[in-house]
Order: sequence, then C-alpha cells, then structure tokens
Amino acid sequence: MPKTDRSRGLAVALKYSPGADAPVVIAKGRGLIAEEIIARAKKHGVYVHEAPALVALLAEVDMDQHIPAQLYVAVAELLAWLYRIERGDAAVP
Repeated sequence: MPKTDRSRGLAVALKYSPGADAPVVIAKGRGLIAEEIIARAKKHGVYVHEAPALVALLAEVDMDQHIPAQLYVAVAELLAWLYRIERGDAAVP
C-alpha cells in the first residue's frame, strides 16, 4: 500500500500480513524512485493513498523494519478503510 506526497515526490510502500506484529516498510524513495513505486503499485492494482504527514513519518522508518508503535493507530485506520473498500463497504475517493 504505497503512500505518497506528490508535492515533494515522496512515496512509501508498506506490507502487512495478517498476524504480523506490524506493517513493514518495503519501499521508499523520492523523485523518480517515488514515481516508480507509485507506478508499480498501480500496475499491480494496489491502492495509492496520499497522506503527506503520514508519508513523512513513514519515510523515517528504515527499509524492512516494522513501523513504530506511534504510527499503529494511523496505519490501522488506513488498513481498516482499505479492507472495507475491498469488501465494497466504503467508497474509493
């Protein structure tokens, strides 16, 4: 689930597996790298969500590391919303 901040060309991709302790940062970058992360996500049908403040915080997390506990609530709310979209219970912006 890549998150983007297009005004600064920043993107972060997270992976969450049910039962895992927390989502993991699997890709992040600025500029052309951010554009590639977003393009690959869209190519594979992964929803791209724009949240500049959250992206900035997630970009501070090292690759292949779990997100910090301070971000659990924000990311959990996003994941819950995405699951509702997949089930057809929420509208896609």
